[in-house]
Amino acid sequence: MNDTSAYASTTERVKAWLDGAALHIRFNNPARHNALSVDMWEAVPPLLARAEADDAVRLVVFSGEGTKSFVSGADISQFEDMRAAREAVKRYEQMAEAALMGIHDFAKPTIAAIRGYCIGGGVNVSISCDIRLATVDSVFSVPATRLGLGYRLSAMKNLVDLVGPGRAKDIFFTARRLDATEALAIGLVNRVVPPEGLDALVADYVQMISTGAPLTIKAGKRIIREVLKADADTDTEMCRRLILDCFESEDYAEGRTAFMEKRKPAFRGK
Repeated sequence: MNDTSAYASTTERVKAWLDGAALHIRFNNPARHNALSVDMWEAVPPLLARAEADDAVRLVVFSGEGTKSFVSGADISQFEDMRAAREAVKRYEQMAEAALMGIHDFAKPTIAAIRGYCIGGGVNVSISCDIRLATVDSVFSVPATRLGLGYRLSAMKNLVDLVGPGRAKDIFFTARRLDATEALAIGLVNRVVPPEGLDALVADYVQMISTGAPLTIKAGKRIIREVLKADADTDTEMCRRLILDCFESEDYAEGRTAFMEKRKPAFRGK
């Protein structure tokens, strides 16, 4: 059952609704191929903050309205209507960074459901997510070098962590477009399906993730982030506490009992 009222977006250009254990956040600017405007970036952090505190939400799914685009980049047309272009760009960057870091730092799993164009800011959104599911007709590109803009450190780190420095340089220096087959081959996306199969694949992932032990998933996500840090920066004590919390949880007892009783466990995140 869809719940469209519990998570109200601050702009009509971002839709948000609950479907079971998943919060869906959809970029809704189809006239501009879902290009991201300031109000769209601003809508994301409060939705994630509410989902973070809601035990009923096990994961968040990001998508784009329509069949042509996930996100096609920045909606720079609005800058002409603002008082000063430099101030507008600065504000846009601040809002974008806040939203992207909010996705990256979100404690629960996130999925990018990609159909069509995934360009610039769209790539940044997708690589801030944990899992990327794409249709075979999806197209990926980071055209920063064609626009002369700076590319933020956090986004570059996410790209390098995902595909490695050599492939990140290829993608970034050339600004070329990658089809879904190449994106899958280099690890930019996790799975590729025909357009008509995306909804079913997303539903499968929602089911698999939402029936897993929440504390174990949370610990795994955080520990993977620590693994990607330099050894000197790794918080081993925090990792130890997260693992101990899993073993001391009611869910661990439930998992063991369900295994012995040959039934599916009913995890509660406690």
